[in-house]
Amino acid sequence: MYVKIHRSADSEVVAVCDKELIGKELSSGELHLKVSGLFYKGELKDKREVKIILKEAKSINLVGKESVGIGIELGLVDKENVIMFKDIPYAQALVL
Repeated sequence: MYVKIHRSADSEVVAVCDKELIGKELSSGELHLKVSGLFYKGELKDKREVKIILKEAKSINLVGKESVGIGIELGLVDKENVIMFKDIPYAQALVL
């Protein structure tokens, strides 16, 4: 999975994406998502590393079965809040 951390003066967003989805454009009805390398393509990490990073994150953006699955497994994402682009899940969460 790719992990890219976007930092600004007062916030941080952790973007995690299944490797094979970079560059894809996803659609579901009126919803569209471009899985941009600029936003998602950071460092390649394994599942263990992704879990460590997500446990510390305050804002997350996940796309792909493996990435969203980890978010659900860690209790950061509720299944009911996952958006499906055909068979590809997408989720955002603020962790308080």
